[in-house]
Amino acid sequence: MANLDGVFRREWGPAVAAIARWSGDLTVAEDAVQEACADALRVWPRDGMPDKPGAWLVTAARNRALDRLRRESVRPGKELAASLEGIMARTERGDPHPVRDDELRMMFTCAHPALERPSQLALTLRLVSGLTVAEIARALLQSEAAVGRRITRAKNKIRHANIPLRVPPAELLPERTPHVLACIYSVFTEGYWSTAGPSAIRDELCDEGVRLAGELCSLMPGSPDAQALAALVLLHDSRRSTRVDGDGALVPLDEQDRRRWDHARIARGLARLRLAAGSTGPYLPQAVIAALHATAPSWEETDWTGICAAYDRLIEITDSPVARANRALAIGFRDGFAAGVEALDAVADDPRLARSNTVASIRADLLRRAGRADQALVWYRKALDCNGSEPALAFLRRRITECQR
Repeated sequence: MANLDGVFRREWGPAVAAIARWSGDLTVAEDAVQEACADALRVWPRDGMPDKPGAWLVTAARNRALDRLRRESVRPGKELAASLEGIMARTERGDPHPVRDDELRMMFTCAHPALERPSQLALTLRLVSGLTVAEIARALLQSEAAVGRRITRAKNKIRHANIPLRVPPAELLPERTPHVLACIYSVFTEGYWSTAGPSAIRDELCDEGVRLAGELCSLMPGSPDAQALAALVLLHDSRRSTRVDGDGALVPLDEQDRRRWDHARIARGLARLRLAAGSTGPYLPQAVIAALHATAPSWEETDWTGICAAYDRLIEITDSPVARANRALAIGFRDGFAAGVEALDAVADDPRLARSNTVASIRADLLRRAGRADQALVWYRKALDCNGSEPALAFLRRRITECQR
């Protein structure tokens, strides 16, 4: 029974989603599934794991939820009886909705635009991914108390604002789907580009981001934007194991051992990319950039013209200053580093980058590659003044040492 944790991780989200739809209460659903998992820890080692562990957990959680509703309700007996009768009727009819529909409802609920982005992320990690509050706190580099409060506030917002546990109606789907996509991408990027803390990568968040993106494609098979997101995270994730060395130090893309990239994952990403044809969102051009890097035989053979064109398309969609800064770096490799510095000048004063070290680090890299080490030193030091993960800061210090030599 050593794989119980993996079973609970896999079945948590669908079970919470099913009980939430059935009971209409996220807190009741979460607590009931947690209690059902505790029951399973007692029963399964003795009696053996059931053939359908997910169905077992949902049944046990329903019983727990019913017990709680009976125990905690303060309504008069007849009103409570009528309410419970309705719930029992839904139970006796069986499940008219597939579990996957329940999962999709939960994703849309957690990513509802009425919730703040940090709350969307924390709620998704708790209710859909099944991470504990302690695990979420470690992943997001926040205190357990802060994460707990954020999740509680989000659930209260859903309850008090009467946010329905459902997939939005067809007319609202186009405006709501980007919130779900962005929330899943945030899960992945929090893991892949750690912004603070001792590690450059948080594996559990990378794994969850890849899993959720794949689940969304299964839930919304006709969505090219979902396919584009799945392609993007797969192609990035194919390089995860080579992004740090044995000591946890960052390894830049041009120094990575391409033989160690996960080529099966690259193939899956490229297959998703083909299914993303027609996507009009920001993930398709980003996935194209990741694909051009993933399929280049070597750093020297990278298709910088194609990458610049993809950045042009991304900027048309998002007008992102980060995209403009990264495009400047790509121009440096395509047209020469002086041209890259000139392109960077056009975005350097964008106030949206005021708290980021993106411009400083890119300018430093362009100047270093151009052989202007003294000027590069100035900008590496400016980049070092900004916050970042400890490996990212250590990488900047390494570049400073190289320039000083």
